[in-house]
Amino acid sequence: MKRKISIIGSTGSIGTQALEVIEELGQDKFEIYGLAAGGNTELLNTQIKKFKPKRVYASRNITNVDFNNVLSGDEGLTELASDKENDIILMAVSGHYGLKPTIAAIRNGIDIALANKETLVMAGDIIMQEVKKYNVKLLPVDSEHSAIHQCIKNISDISKLIITASGGPFLNKSSYDMAHSDIKQVLNHPRWKMGKKITVDSATLMNKGLEVIEAHHLFDIDYDNIEVVIHPQSIVHSAVEYKDGSVIAQLGLPSMHIPIQYALTYPERIEGIKSKSFSFSEIARLDFSKPDFDKFPCLKLAIEAGKRGGCSPVIMNASNEETVYAFLSGIISYNDIYPTVEKIFKTYPEQKINTLDDIFELDKEVRIKTKELLQGAKII
Repeated sequence: MKRKISIIGSTGSIGTQALEVIEELGQDKFEIYGLAAGGNTELLNTQIKKFKPKRVYASRNITNVDFNNVLSGDEGLTELASDKENDIILMAVSGHYGLKPTIAAIRNGIDIALANKETLVMAGDIIMQEVKKYNVKLLPVDSEHSAIHQCIKNISDISKLIITASGGPFLNKSSYDMAHSDIKQVLNHPRWKMGKKITVDSATLMNKGLEVIEAHHLFDIDYDNIEVVIHPQSIVHSAVEYKDGSVIAQLGLPSMHIPIQYALTYPERIEGIKSKSFSFSEIARLDFSKPDFDKFPCLKLAIEAGKRGGCSPVIMNASNEETVYAFLSGIISYNDIYPTVEKIFKTYPEQKINTLDDIFELDKEVRIKTKELLQGAKII
């Protein structure tokens, strides 16, 4: 049966690849019900013409969108996400913008293919409670979490999750080189083509810390049983260790088409986009090592925030987002990212988070404080 899907973040890296997957699968599998994008109205208009969605959202440049009754603002995005005509929503927008529409979709009984890790970082406990309450599927799209999902038969038999990381562009660079890197160097990821924000997070390894928090909530695994391993080839996307000592891993060439398709067609496996078959002999070798927490302190900070729980992940995430945006805007250097996030993180005592309103209020407050700290670009 054809499923109706809306893509939140349709002009981004994950959104455009999802549309490629859907196009390859054929019109008998999916109908593009809704598209939501930011300011790239030129690409959005191309998508509208090609896929003919019933509903369209744009956060900016609304008058340039070739569609009647374009939705906008927080209310518009929530309206699209909560529209019960949707069978599934791909949450492919980056940052904190994914939380409200995700909640709206879940509360209206709509399945979620989640490519927005910040949603679970900010509100993992609440999200997972809502998923159970409304009996919806929350399917991971990140390659690491998709890999773990594919490796697990019975979660009660799992003793450890092993999350792999490519190491980003600075894996083999010195601390001096990292400190003097420019935006182009930071965005030059050796394995994956992604949006700018997540690419910066991959350079600092903050992204891997966020993934640890996401995995904790998705699979209900204690932080002490989640291990991060550097794997520069990005062939082993992640693995699980069972109680009997067996380790099962999911392997494949670096491509987001595979985890996107698996989330959209789960539990089926069907033929879709595949550039070439996997060959062990061509890969030849696979390398693994422990992460250097001194060289990549953002990873350590994120894991600490996850373990502390409560308000800590919200503070860390909000401060990191604003700091990364400042770096991408040329306001600060790469070497300022960690000291900024750490300084903001340490200003808050540990405290519980009880409601979504608490999260939104704290998130807003932390962003204001971070921006104030960044105004003079004097971090320490």
